[in-house]
Amino acid sequence: MKNAILGVQMLFVAFGALVLVPLLTGLDPNVALFGAGIGTLLFQVVTRRTVPIFLASSFAFIAPVLYGIQTWGLASTMGGLIAAGFVYVILGTLIKLRGAGFIHRLLPPVVIGPIIMVIGLGLAPTAVNMAMGKSGDGSAQLVNADFSIWIALASLLTTIFISVFSKGIFKLLPIFGGIIVGYSLSLLFGIVNFDAVHQAAWFVMPNFTAPEFNINAILFMIPVAIAPAIEHVGDILSISSVTGKDYLKKPGLHRTIAGDGVATMAAAMVGAPPNTTYSEVTGAVMLTKSFNPVIMTWAAIAAIVLAWVGKLGALLQTIPLPVMGGIMILLFGSIAAVGLNTLIKNQVDLHKSRNLVIVGVTLVFGIGGMAFGIGEFNLQGISLCGIVAIILNLVLPKDIGDNHIVDNAQIE
Repeated sequence: MKNAILGVQMLFVAFGALVLVPLLTGLDPNVALFGAGIGTLLFQVVTRRTVPIFLASSFAFIAPVLYGIQTWGLASTMGGLIAAGFVYVILGTLIKLRGAGFIHRLLPPVVIGPIIMVIGLGLAPTAVNMAMGKSGDGSAQLVNADFSIWIALASLLTTIFISVFSKGIFKLLPIFGGIIVGYSLSLLFGIVNFDAVHQAAWFVMPNFTAPEFNINAILFMIPVAIAPAIEHVGDILSISSVTGKDYLKKPGLHRTIAGDGVATMAAAMVGAPPNTTYSEVTGAVMLTKSFNPVIMTWAAIAAIVLAWVGKLGALLQTIPLPVMGGIMILLFGSIAAVGLNTLIKNQVDLHKSRNLVIVGVTLVFGIGGMAFGIGEFNLQGISLCGIVAIILNLVLPKDIGDNHIVDNAQIE
């Protein structure tokens, strides 16, 4: 019974971030809950239930999912996400055969840093538009602009305050707190519509969507898996340091990354966002000293049960755009900062021409919306800049770029 209660608490910690992804991408939050639960259980099967970690909706896939649904539809986007999950399984196999070193050679910080920055900065206009009460592309004003900016600011400032000043378990709930304050203000302004909640049944089957396989969607999604795969390694190192166990050795990185892939594939098969390991839950594990993986089994079961509560999904979908927009400003900015920190922490020298070329071209291709297509085949955004960064890193000679670029002080 104690493990079950702790499991529900872990789900509560992850809940705000878990449901934010489907709400931003137009997916069903109930399906996302189901996908997170099933994904976590499958991860535990692959890793022999040795790692106390919870898997749920990945922020790295927000932009690709939005683009995929607009371009090829929901079913084909899910097919592409299944392919992205399969990339993790292939990576797990390669790690088993060759060790983890080849990942760092293929995807060094000079490649990963700018890709992560593109994931965050590429969504900046969407966050600002939603904060002002507009649709994500800015084409329509959906909520009164005067109300929207105050609601968005309240959500943003609350999220910042909790992140910076809170202690204990509350420090792990910044998104949840931001949603509550923004939603409360939205109620005061009278912009929340409860009609869908009244009409929804208490218990109903989640709105599952079967995948379809479109080669363009598949080729678009596969490179997107690169950054989350590297992030996965960091998450496993983090939970290892918290528990004092080396999960890179037992069950092994090959099992954990393959488990992440299987969880993503399973989620996409029913129309849920791709899964990733949640650092919020790792923080909760550290605070509560809840190192038993069975607790995460209960968290997964709780997520699956909640997925069938129809009124919960309908209530979540009443959260107004400005509330999510305010939180997204911090969220996407933080993702970009993680990419920048990857370059700084690994001392990537941008005075070297080689590094400057890789980072500069990757950022402009990704944020500028560069597209490359032949016939029906098309690549753009994160996928294109990911491939370009990898190719530049492989093609450019390692020994070039030692001559430092002359700075302004030297010119003067």
